[in-house]
Amino acid sequence: MCGLCGFTGHIAEKEKVIRRMTDVITHRGPDSAGFYEDDRISMGFRRLSIIDLEGGSQPIFNSDRSLVLMFNGEIYNYKELREELIGLGCSFYTKTDSEVLVHAFEKWGEKMLMRLRGMFGFAIYNKKDGSVFIARDFFGIKPMHYAVIDGELIYGSEIKSILEHPSYEKKFNYRALDNYLSFQYVVPPETFFEGIYCLLPGHYMWFRNGKAEITRYFEPTFEPDMSLTEKQAVDKIEAAFENSVNAHKLSSDVEVGCFLSSGVDSSYVATYFSGQKTFTVGFDFGDHYNEISWAEGLSKEINVEHHTHLIGSEEFWEAVPKVQYQMDQPLADPSCIALYFVSKLASEYVKVVLSGEGADELFGGYTVYNEPHVFKAYQKILPERVRYALARSAKKWPHVKGRGYVLRGARKTEDKFIGNAFMYDQDEKRQLLKDPSVATRPQELCRKYYDRVKDYDEVTKMQYLDINLWMVGDILLKADRMSMANSLELRVPFLDREVFEVARTIPTKYRIAHGTTKYAMRQAALRHLPKATAQKPKLGFPVPTRVWLRDEKYYNVVKDMFRSDIAEKFFNTDMIVSYLDDHFEGREDNSRKVWTIYVFLVWYKIYFGD
Repeated sequence: MCGLCGFTGHIAEKEKVIRRMTDVITHRGPDSAGFYEDDRISMGFRRLSIIDLEGGSQPIFNSDRSLVLMFNGEIYNYKELREELIGLGCSFYTKTDSEVLVHAFEKWGEKMLMRLRGMFGFAIYNKKDGSVFIARDFFGIKPMHYAVIDGELIYGSEIKSILEHPSYEKKFNYRALDNYLSFQYVVPPETFFEGIYCLLPGHYMWFRNGKAEITRYFEPTFEPDMSLTEKQAVDKIEAAFENSVNAHKLSSDVEVGCFLSSGVDSSYVATYFSGQKTFTVGFDFGDHYNEISWAEGLSKEINVEHHTHLIGSEEFWEAVPKVQYQMDQPLADPSCIALYFVSKLASEYVKVVLSGEGADELFGGYTVYNEPHVFKAYQKILPERVRYALARSAKKWPHVKGRGYVLRGARKTEDKFIGNAFMYDQDEKRQLLKDPSVATRPQELCRKYYDRVKDYDEVTKMQYLDINLWMVGDILLKADRMSMANSLELRVPFLDREVFEVARTIPTKYRIAHGTTKYAMRQAALRHLPKATAQKPKLGFPVPTRVWLRDEKYYNVVKDMFRSDIAEKFFNTDMIVSYLDDHFEGREDNSRKVWTIYVFLVWYKIYFGD
């Protein structure tokens, strides 16, 4: 795992600039640095040595040195591709997966991407014509950002690198604040920095003659095989997942560990780690916020060496600015901070860990995916106009049992589901923001995704949306940034192309069944795990922000920020303080809404400072 950056064109002191751009991502690769420069491009690289520890330094060249590669990621089928390329006449001077990429590109061009199995973000420069080819993996496990300024390209694994380039004038993107307040993350390809974009998953870019041309080469679509029996579905999942975990473990010349929570996803991964190391963190706020004892019990049962860390309140709050700096952009999901600490713990023992990200999106694991079944009878009995009338009335009701059911049952999936973290709607944002004109309906941003899957059932529509938005903007972003902040490579065997080829064929009736999410995958896990773990309800990574915000000490920390000049610049401060006060005094649980604004203000102070 590594970090890369670069830029085209002529600027003053370009050697110093590329070194500054590379230095700010040293955490992504503390083992070594590499550079390539000529009169048309400057490229920088930081390496975390995982494969071919002695010979895998970058840049990597093809045989006639006309192509220059810098690569972040892992290719799990590189040995098979290497043999095929040798058969086509390619000569190799390293044993690394990086060199396979440059030869594959030379032989197959863009078509090489669909032959890869792995996670990646890479750049290839062609000395002969001056073109640059940049690609990102199928699901967005590895990041890539870019800007085009005055006909020149600037790119990097992290936005930090681009900010170091003198041609980029740092400017705040108000559009990003609007969608952040609704989604809790910045919806790609936008970023909080005007003119800097995220290359979307499953896309590649050609930069030629001063212009960037972007193409989608992979789309995660579903095509259920209705002929599958339940046993056949479970058998296929088990076989594909076992193959993936083994591939993810073997592609390494260093020891591989595993994150472990009490949930089925990471527990299923951990069953393949007998005799090796697993890592868990928790909070000292009772069992709801502490999975350590559960994970320890499973660790004994599956025979792994288990390491734990209990995160203290002070430790957590002190880490907030550090985490938001590493994220590049604000992320209001507090579990990113817990992920920072478990990555820090793991990095003391190993260089590589496996984790369970992606299982929920691919196999239907979120509780909200049950909603189409929950509301089916209600929506069948009551006409749409009646449901809407009841919902309008329910908005005025106190927060009593059944109110939420009436509100959510009134609307179609496309109108109510924007992903797993709906914070503020358009009306709330108009009241909240100093400039209400920037507030939009978050559903409009989701529309282009729903339009592509009109024929899908309601559950699969939600999965498709989450794969393209929530998983990219939250789940995989925090996984990459928090692991890399600790110079740790994180691998996600559920997000393997061959696992997805199975997941896309599983009928919805086996994804959501008997009131259980991720049903078929849980049945596969049950063959390897205790029943209590395999069938444990989805918990996520609970963080006690709700409790802390009712503690006078942390209430005052947040209130000071809400009364700051920065807050005054963007928000109606009386309104955000009222959110905080209502939560502190127990009138409403506003913890998520308060945290979303607080995190943004912390991040803004770090990156813009005014």
